[in-house]
Amino acid sequence: MQTRLSAHALRKIAHVLAITLFTVALAFPFYWMVVTSFKQNVDLYAMQNNPFIFNAKPTLDHLTFLFTQTRFVRWLGNTTFVGVVVVSITLVLALPAAYSLARLSGRWGERVGIGIFLTYLVPPTLLFIPLSRVIAYLGLQDSLWALILVYPSFTVPFSIWLLMGFFKAIPRELEDAAMVDGLTRFGAFVKMVIPISTSGILTVVIFTFTLVTQEFVYALTFLSSEANQMIGTGIPIFLVRGDVYYWGGLMAACLIASLPIALLYNLFLDRFIAGFTVGAVK
Repeated sequence: MQTRLSAHALRKIAHVLAITLFTVALAFPFYWMVVTSFKQNVDLYAMQNNPFIFNAKPTLDHLTFLFTQTRFVRWLGNTTFVGVVVVSITLVLALPAAYSLARLSGRWGERVGIGIFLTYLVPPTLLFIPLSRVIAYLGLQDSLWALILVYPSFTVPFSIWLLMGFFKAIPRELEDAAMVDGLTRFGAFVKMVIPISTSGILTVVIFTFTLVTQEFVYALTFLSSEANQMIGTGIPIFLVRGDVYYWGGLMAACLIASLPIALLYNLFLDRFIAGFTVGAVK
């Protein structure tokens, strides 16, 4: 009996220790960003100081520099604009396509859905040259609309595949009953299917907005002027000048840019997990 209790206690201690180490490893980058963002330069660059704590009074100089001497606010606005438009395009295209493949195409629906998902697995580097030619032909160089045109080619295939799993999990009887009551197929889709699929839709929104925020290659290539940069390119390009790194401004910018995504994930964590598990398994 004593041996069992000891083994159980050891397993519990090991479990708690593993969770603690994992939590510390995940939280440390955020802690480092916070400390660096509010450190004075004399504290930040003094080699004899402890880098993990404030050795001098915290300051807001880095935030002031970020908002007054860079285009950071403009970059945030660009990212928000592109994110909202791309999310809207993705939902408008993916919702009816996924529903049609899940409900109206029989056995071919799943095969076509898998085929669409396979296009998502194509490396973006393979699409770079043809997409660049399209952007040049349309005259969209150094325009946010270039990214709005390109990003849905990444987000729509994955979103269709994910939402198909949700729509297949919804009993057909609910739609049949709604249509018996007088709704059309489209009415049943809007009033019955979409409200039930909230978790999947939120997953698509978070996935799409995260991609827009973090994508680097296409934003770097298609956008050249400082005013048109996205947050993912403006921070590393214009806060690093030659061999001079504005670490305080860099960390402050990364901290502010990461907060909306972190907030979305934490507010809708349960729905986000449900979106990936249900959508991927069904």
